[in-house]
Amino acid sequence: MEASIIKIGNSKGLRLSKTILEKYNIKDKVELILEKGQIILRPVATPRKNWEKEFKKMRDNKDDKLLMNDIFDDENLEEWN
Repeated sequence: MEASIIKIGNSKGLRLSKTILEKYNIKDKVELILEKGQIILRPVATPRKNWEKEFKKMRDNKDDKLLMNDIFDDENLEEWN
């Protein structure tokens, strides 16, 4: 695929189509990787975005319970002393 470099103010940029943005899940930022004469664009993911808000909702709904015991019945804690 070939793309044109366009003028943006005093800079230049690369315009990506909506199809490419959606296909590669590119939102607001990309990581530029300079490697062996190539420039690689990689979407910057924010997988933990809004976690704090969601954890607070879990707490408020009393849904923040452990799914399994944090100590097992056959666990020997004496060896850690």
